[in-house]
Amino acid sequence: MEKLYYDRPYVKTFEAVVIDCRPGKDCFFEVFLDRTAFYPEGGGQPADTGSLGEAAVLDVREKPEGIVHITDKPLKAGSRVNGIIDWERRFCHMQNHSGEHLLSGIVHKHYGLDNVGFHMGKDEVTVDFNGILTMEQIEAVETEVNELIWQDIPVLESYPSKEELSCIDYRSKKELTGQVRLIEFPGGDVCACCGTHVITAGEIGFLKVTGMIHYKGGVRVTMLCGRMALEDYRKKQKAVSGISVLLSAKPDHLLEAVDRLKEEGQKKDGKIGRLSKELLERKAGDYPELDTPLLVFESDLSPVQLRQFCTMLYEGKKGSVVLACSGDEGVFQYALGSGQVDMRALSKALNGRLNGRGGGSSLMAQGTFQALQEDIRKAFEEES
Repeated sequence: MEKLYYDRPYVKTFEAVVIDCRPGKDCFFEVFLDRTAFYPEGGGQPADTGSLGEAAVLDVREKPEGIVHITDKPLKAGSRVNGIIDWERRFCHMQNHSGEHLLSGIVHKHYGLDNVGFHMGKDEVTVDFNGILTMEQIEAVETEVNELIWQDIPVLESYPSKEELSCIDYRSKKELTGQVRLIEFPGGDVCACCGTHVITAGEIGFLKVTGMIHYKGGVRVTMLCGRMALEDYRKKQKAVSGISVLLSAKPDHLLEAVDRLKEEGQKKDGKIGRLSKELLERKAGDYPELDTPLLVFESDLSPVQLRQFCTMLYEGKKGSVVLACSGDEGVFQYALGSGQVDMRALSKALNGRLNGRGGGSSLMAQGTFQALQEDIRKAFEEES
């Protein structure tokens, strides 16, 4: 099969003869052609999509018998079809794959780290390195990569002989056999690769690192190039503009505005917490001391508040066992406490009767009941 995506990577449409068409999985079809411009998934780069005649090409895979095009309709063997690549998608892949090579090459050149993982997703590209980088280091790499992009250096493809290859310093994720295809960015990277790339680095547009986390003893870098980077910038700029309006702060002062808002929120939360505790203490004080089980229903209490209220009641000797519930009819959060009885066995029994979930210690158990209020009352009376 003639692989046009290598020989003519900028071909958007082509003609081919259908060699075979077989039924595939899930009512799809597997089509084999005598030539194709559709790139099959491989090396971290997703497969191309598009159409063959009236059939949509949903996926492309490379198998021992050749390139398989997964289509939604059958094609007649021996017929000639016109193939159309989803070029916008393919070009985004080319921009990001070429940008990844430059990023990995510069990281390897300066810090000796290897690219051990590469994934090109719908919204971001991730690159995994087998060592630690600081954000300052990755920003320096980003700057150098973009300088090479703006210099519009050529992207060179070669198929060196075994003897020639032994004299070339190049990157590869695995031991290679057979003919090796090298992609070179002069001054930036030389790497064995089976993917599609731009012809000159300028077509990448620019590369933006969007994040970095520690991952499996190294780091995972997220990045975007070209059109995807531009779309990401537009989306984030809209978000920044919206937040700027909401906070009545200039975009370059948003961090200070958010810090102030966070500090104010923490102060309010502290004050609300203190007032809430005082209110619960007053409520608990209204109950008389009892040596019998106590069941109370309160509205709009959080799990933390429910636990506080239950503790106040049983420590104040308002009941030998206290069950405090809060929620809507049919679903209740509960807190179960006592200084006299082991709560683990009682909570297990109540959970079994009231479609409940939860547990805890001998003093306190918490969870959820999916039951009506009268069913909770009956089960608590009978079990406690």
